[in-house]
Amino acid sequence: MTLLEQCQLWHEADEHQKIVDALEGIPTDACTPEIDLELARAYNNLANPEEPQGRALLKRAIARMAPHRDTLEGDYSWNFRMGYAYYYLDQEGPALAHFQRALTLHPGDDPKYNTAAEIRELIDDCRRRLSLPRFETTFRERTMQAWQAFVREEKDLRRIMDEDKDHQRGEELIALCRLALNIAFDDLSFELGFNGEKYELILTPEGDRVKLFEMVYFQRQAPASLAEQWNILVGRRPAAGFTIGFGGWEVSAQDVTCQIEKLDEGHVGLILYCEKLLPLLQKKENQAWWMLLTLTDQVLGEIPHMAYVDSFDVAHTPLKESCLSMTALPRALEEMGLALNLDPQAYLNSSYTGYQLQPQENPECGRREDVYIGVTRCTPLLEEYYSGDRENMDLLHRDGAAAGFLCYPLDPFTGQTRGKDILDFREALEQAILQTAGAESVTFLGGATGLACGYLDFVAWDLMAVLEAAQAFLQKSPLQWASFQTFRQEAQPVTLLDRRQKDTPHTPARRAAFH
Repeated sequence: MTLLEQCQLWHEADEHQKIVDALEGIPTDACTPEIDLELARAYNNLANPEEPQGRALLKRAIARMAPHRDTLEGDYSWNFRMGYAYYYLDQEGPALAHFQRALTLHPGDDPKYNTAAEIRELIDDCRRRLSLPRFETTFRERTMQAWQAFVREEKDLRRIMDEDKDHQRGEELIALCRLALNIAFDDLSFELGFNGEKYELILTPEGDRVKLFEMVYFQRQAPASLAEQWNILVGRRPAAGFTIGFGGWEVSAQDVTCQIEKLDEGHVGLILYCEKLLPLLQKKENQAWWMLLTLTDQVLGEIPHMAYVDSFDVAHTPLKESCLSMTALPRALEEMGLALNLDPQAYLNSSYTGYQLQPQENPECGRREDVYIGVTRCTPLLEEYYSGDRENMDLLHRDGAAAGFLCYPLDPFTGQTRGKDILDFREALEQAILQTAGAESVTFLGGATGLACGYLDFVAWDLMAVLEAAQAFLQKSPLQWASFQTFRQEAQPVTLLDRRQKDTPHTPARRAAFH
């Protein structure tokens, strides 16, 4: 009998710990995909998702299976077990994709496998949870808990930084801080330092605009008691003479030349060339790019980099025309009228982008198919919604936040002032939500006008508080109906208001209802 055959017998006898004990002892480099898949199933079966240890087991299951994606993505068991782990981690976005794939690969009536009906039930439940996320702990609550934990740990953090004159305890320092921050964020990048006067916690969005919204919100909720000893910052600050080293490679701004391309107003493209990194560029291109992107953050500041640099490229041959040393890049951008002392929140507050779309014929009500004009502060969410992608929505969902939009009919708005009345109503709706739910519950992103409907876009840090506030306002309005939908194509509109006859076409009431 082989070890895997023995594991199958243990599985049938519900002796999952014996599987773990047998397989965890095998060196990682000796583990086959089949061994990792068997071990992941045992982790899943042992996990109690209501306990931290259980969630850790589910994450270990994913960590064992994920490296075998290329080999096993066409395998039923791999997809079902990945979906199972994500589902019980409350990550219904990736869980749904894996369950759908598992259903298409279902082997039939073999009693060893879940039935197709059971998988369809899991798929339906994922869709319900994605349409109306009900988080056990919202990002608003997680933020409060994370700051409470940080306050408890910050004396130790300061003590370690004071004692660590030779910078030998960096891993210990980061691990201690991460314990607090991971209460709010499933994953994040950050740095710790001391500027000579205060200790600094620097949250780094790594160029991710959605993550930047999260971090700015998190920063805004920092306890006032920390201000005496700490600067809580979002985005790397410019650092003169900065040198980045990684994997034996080291480069500074003096080693890099760059070329600036003027794009539309307030935006540029950069092409960088670094002779020292040419061998790395050939062997590990991603690492070379990361080093040069990070170096650009340190030369310009991370927020100016995000705000102004719309395209970024790395050249394999020397730049010949209009190139300058990277050390001169900040002054060159300032001479173009681009201010580098950007506050992250002020930047987000002012960075609206207008857009125009071609409305679809016979659009489905509430799906944004009728939109012809709009404005947004977060184009990645809109782009993903229209393309059917989910990466940013999954990111927010993991952290207990949800992005979406309120939809309502525009037929009550008529006459010569119709355009102004539509915008005034959207503004009144926004203000009512802020007044009732509070700014700590929501960040508004913009809105849109369609042929039939109006839309108000937002990220909810406490979704139920936002929807309850919206519903209270809408019930006092002259509207016949209104709905909420997350920025997911597979999600269904959630009815907030419906005064129409039940047989009215296109009614969102036929979909998930909000109670």
